[in-house]
Amino acid sequence: MAPSFENFQRRRLISSYFSVVLSIFLVLFLLGALGLFVIHSEKISNSFKEDIPMSVYFKDEANDTILKAFETKLKSSAFVKDFVFVSKEDAAKNNKDIVGEDFLEFLGMNPLPNSFDIHLKSEYVESAKIKQIESDIKTNEMVSEVIYDKKLVELANENIKKISFWILVISSVFALISMLLINSSLRLSVYSNRFIIKTMQMVGATKSFIRKPFIWRSIRLGLIGSGLAIIALIALTFYVDGLFPNLGIAKDYLSMFIILGGVLAVGIVITWISTFFATQRFLNLRTDDLY
Repeated sequence: MAPSFENFQRRRLISSYFSVVLSIFLVLFLLGALGLFVIHSEKISNSFKEDIPMSVYFKDEANDTILKAFETKLKSSAFVKDFVFVSKEDAAKNNKDIVGEDFLEFLGMNPLPNSFDIHLKSEYVESAKIKQIESDIKTNEMVSEVIYDKKLVELANENIKKISFWILVISSVFALISMLLINSSLRLSVYSNRFIIKTMQMVGATKSFIRKPFIWRSIRLGLIGSGLAIIALIALTFYVDGLFPNLGIAKDYLSMFIILGGVLAVGIVITWISTFFATQRFLNLRTDDLY
């Protein structure tokens, strides 16, 4: 009977440890993932803004000299991230690839203009600034038209501000919930040992002596949970970096260090504080109240 009871107790203890580690891992992983998103939210928003193209179309009278001069001007412009020159011939070829038919055969001419597809730097993708850039470009008499999605620019700026605000709110709420969940798991773990705590106290052990093994055990569990969360976050970072290499998330070592270090620190601090107060509660209870 005794070995059977000991095996039962051991299995129950392992199950308790496993649930604590799993809770810490899941909570810290989700918290870390949210932290990565918050830190890189500006990069994400900037990447989205810089993907909004501005197309500048030239009149047929614009010769190679004028086009080259405009290209030189773009290279020296502070607002330009990158640009591509699309000749009339390239535009016709692209149109043929999309439509599947060669319209030049029945038109007998190429009506498409020479153009530049420009991507602006994120700080210039704002309604007022982009309108000023449009006006400056139109001062060139050979420019026939400047086209960009004005509505998308307005929506991007408005929604990014709203999203940033709600991300901060959600992050704060989630951080609080995370602490409560980890605290709850550790309190249940200490609760299962309440009689051992009271027995040690009754034979004369000091409170600090009783707390020490419980705190160290919780810190070890916190380290295991944090370690698993860190491994999962590194894997997530490289996965996202593979999907969006232009963001350079995996190469941002400082942000990675802050998030992973924060996950490790939170895992240790929360387990220490939670276990300290959980054991303190049972140390202050009368023996009759344990039942």
